[in-house]
Amino acid sequence: MVKSDIEIAREAKMQPIMEIGAKLGIAPEHLMPYGHTKAKIDLGYIESLAANPDGKLILVTGINPTAAGEGKTTTTVGLGDALNRIGKKAAMCLREPSLGPCFGVKGGAAGGGYAQVVPMEDINLHFTGDFHAIAAANNLLAALIDNHVYWGNAVGLDPRRIGWRRALDMNDRALRSIVNSLGGVANGFPREDGFDIVVASEIMAILCLSTSLDDLKRRLGQIVVGQTRDRDQIFARQLEADGAMTVLLKDALSPNLVQTLENNPAFIHGGPFANIAHGCNSVMATQTALKLADYVVTEAGFGADLGAEKFFDIKCRKAGLSPAAAVVVGTVRALKMHGGVAKEDLGHENLEAVRKGVSNIARHVENTQKFGVPVAVALNRFITDTDAEIEAVRKELESLGVEAIECTHWADGSAGTEALAHHMVGLVEGGTAAFKPLYGDELGLKDKIRTIAKEIYRADDVVFEGKASTAIADIEKNGGGSYPVCIAKTQYSFSTDPNAKGAPTGHTLPVREVRLSNGAEFVVAVCGEIMTMPGLPRVPAANKITLNAEGQIEGLF
Repeated sequence: MVKSDIEIAREAKMQPIMEIGAKLGIAPEHLMPYGHTKAKIDLGYIESLAANPDGKLILVTGINPTAAGEGKTTTTVGLGDALNRIGKKAAMCLREPSLGPCFGVKGGAAGGGYAQVVPMEDINLHFTGDFHAIAAANNLLAALIDNHVYWGNAVGLDPRRIGWRRALDMNDRALRSIVNSLGGVANGFPREDGFDIVVASEIMAILCLSTSLDDLKRRLGQIVVGQTRDRDQIFARQLEADGAMTVLLKDALSPNLVQTLENNPAFIHGGPFANIAHGCNSVMATQTALKLADYVVTEAGFGADLGAEKFFDIKCRKAGLSPAAAVVVGTVRALKMHGGVAKEDLGHENLEAVRKGVSNIARHVENTQKFGVPVAVALNRFITDTDAEIEAVRKELESLGVEAIECTHWADGSAGTEALAHHMVGLVEGGTAAFKPLYGDELGLKDKIRTIAKEIYRADDVVFEGKASTAIADIEKNGGGSYPVCIAKTQYSFSTDPNAKGAPTGHTLPVREVRLSNGAEFVVAVCGEIMTMPGLPRVPAANKITLNAEGQIEGLF
């Protein structure tokens, strides 16, 4: 009988977190332990590492996700473990899971099988409290906004133009659109409001892009909370909110250190979604790992059209990172779904569907190569995959000059990713990386969106609805035209139609809303029917999560 992820995680022989830190040369006094197996790294110590040379950064990205599963996080963990296995000093950088999808569709999100980060239950549920701190800071600002209006509105904030929403780390469609301050004069001025999930909050993006406490406070202060009647911007610092918000986030800014099942160091910090936010773990964690390890493996959310593009165009641009190589993860099962096979038929060999579905991973490879980094494909093998199907994928990718490497880390741990590790070392040491963003800062916002749409999504056109065009004009007028663009769209397709599998062309990207994230220093373009507050499915994962008779958590996959 195959053990569940949580059963495997529970059997892990974890080392004390001080021993994990020692593998990276971190002395115990620079770690702030949360129990025996989790710790935060002291910010003062991180500052002392500035003169250390940087290690090599490898991005793990993937194809457009399907119900068949792809295994991007497991591949990140498996590759990091395998690099250590072959004698390299390597660390992993991952995002923290959100409670929303944990209790919604996904269940746990800390890898799987024998390629996991642990303690699995802690990482998935509350962890070190970072997301709670982000929600508190977000909602403190919301409370200060309504309180300021209640007590006379000295800055002249127009209640009709308040752009700041509240946040909750849970999928709750009932809170997408609300009316607040009902119940009479003592409760303030009623107005339309709403909640976003915490991972879509600008505070999450700010935390993940900040490089110090001073930078964090600066970014928090420049959040645009709304406008006056004359359409002048009102900033959080005008409400004197930035100091208290920084206090709430001071511990959350410190990266979290945990370990894999094979006792290798892993940084898990920050967690913006890639379909509605920028999809990368924190700059603080990545830069710290690069100062302490020779190789750092990190992931970006969902497919490369979202996660990798934002990793390159937002995170790397803003943090001055220069990735050395990238891995695009796919599975035969998922490629067959992109080739038109129903989920219930995936267990049968279907070479025609594989060849058709390879168009999806091939496009992601081509897109990733546009950023100037060498690319490999990791084929996360399932027991139902046949040798003929694996070979079909390899042959289809040969024309791109990319090697597809079979990986079995879910079942075999680092041994199942050793071949990928050797291949990536070869790519990295080959020194062919010449990283470059897709577009320059000088392009206008509409041209940046068109560039992503045409180069990455392969859309024929972009349509800006009136509200979006007006917002772009306002942002550029107020000096935000140099910011990169973060496109919010479905993760399931290159287009905004989640049912358009494979590699669609000829479609149009509809931009229905544009939001300024002035503290994060990027602009969000909302496309299609994407929601910044997801809902729960008909049968939520929460229905299966419980405590057993021994007080242990069950149901976290």
